[in-house]
Amino acid sequence: MVLSASSFKHNWQTLKDNPLGEIAGSLGDLGTLLPLMTALAAGKSISLTATLIFSGLFNVYSGAFFGIPIVVSDPFWCFCVSPEVVQPMKAVASIALARQLSLKETMAAGIGVGAVVMLLSIVGMIKKAADLIPLPIVKGIQVGAGLSLCLNAGSMLSGLGLNGSKWDDNLFWAIGAFSILYGFSRLPKFPFALLVFLLGGIFAAVEVATSGGSLPALGFWWPFNPTIPTPAEFATGFGTAGVGQISLTILNSVIAVRYLSEDLMPTRPAPSVTALGISVGLMNLTGCWFGAMPVCHGSGGLAAQHRFGARSGTSVIILGLVKIGAGLAFGESLASLLQRFPKSLLGIMVFAAGIELASVAENLNSSAKDLLCPSSAALRIEQSRSAVHAPLRVLTDREKRERFLNMMVTAAMMLASKNTFVGFLAGVFFWALLRLQDRMETLAEARASYAPLNEASALLGR
Repeated sequence: MVLSASSFKHNWQTLKDNPLGEIAGSLGDLGTLLPLMTALAAGKSISLTATLIFSGLFNVYSGAFFGIPIVVSDPFWCFCVSPEVVQPMKAVASIALARQLSLKETMAAGIGVGAVVMLLSIVGMIKKAADLIPLPIVKGIQVGAGLSLCLNAGSMLSGLGLNGSKWDDNLFWAIGAFSILYGFSRLPKFPFALLVFLLGGIFAAVEVATSGGSLPALGFWWPFNPTIPTPAEFATGFGTAGVGQISLTILNSVIAVRYLSEDLMPTRPAPSVTALGISVGLMNLTGCWFGAMPVCHGSGGLAAQHRFGARSGTSVIILGLVKIGAGLAFGESLASLLQRFPKSLLGIMVFAAGIELASVAENLNSSAKDLLCPSSAALRIEQSRSAVHAPLRVLTDREKRERFLNMMVTAAMMLASKNTFVGFLAGVFFWALLRLQDRMETLAEARASYAPLNEASALLGR
């Protein structure tokens, strides 16, 4: 309750100080929201109405409780590039599309993953794991996820051309969006995401109207239609699309989000991995029974919202209210409009989110959390609010290089294997090899220090 009260004050003050930034930031996750969600709705693997309403409710709760823009991410990233690299729940969606899983089988995957993650959070196993994972490996996961988003953006843009045959979605618009995005990068309050949303919405509506499609129809859409998987459907859905995503959910949607929130917003209390894990579990154990898409807290979503101006939970609340309203008023009739949103604009937004996420590696060897001296850890928040700097451990050149290599081995193996867990294992193995060498050097030094004593003893013995 203390966290909620503090979050409410922070949300309200930030909205008063930076209303345009919170509104624009609420749309920052747009590039990762639309493609796969609409594809799953078209394939009847989810209910678009339930997905909009339940994820909207979860967004409102997340923004109000945590007080930072931890967005509820639907599993729609990685439309073209390996989903496992970026967000595990989005991997569920991609597997559902590839294997043509039914609505109930897709829901079973979300329910199973949510139950396991929630149980591990309650018993404290995720917290213990988070405390043991070296920070360079965590940052490697974040860098890998960020670079994977950039690859996703490239895939979205690769089908576009410069010939202008499609007036509303071509590389000219992508180049223009890129130019505006980084041409105004020194103006943090420039509402890029808001402009993209308005322009893309107009383009999509014109495309639907001129192609003879159906524009959204105003009405009332009821989301509470029970979707209960049978044991056979649960076995198929959870076994095919769920089991393999448990470790990825813990790494990407819980541990990485906690560390990312500390990096991006050091003046705010970071949510605990236990709270994040329980939240992921509750969301999937609620919405999936009604056909809503499995969801998680995405580090990429947090990076996207932050990049486009969000600095509090207000942006997530705004996004949630828009989703709820759209779901109740337009429901399934929104599918045609959402499918027409220009990929040229979405791709640039995804690219910007990826760069923002990967940029957290910048402080690995300068001001990372694990460099704080134990006695100064409590000064972390005060350090960000004032000119007071907590003492940092000084690294040798070799330590700097090895920490950087550990991070890059993790990120590179994620991309090479197209699997977050493989990248994590590679990073841990690399770290273990370094510690083994440290141990061998310590033993060698100990032997060297005893050598003169041994020689003296030998002489006395003579």
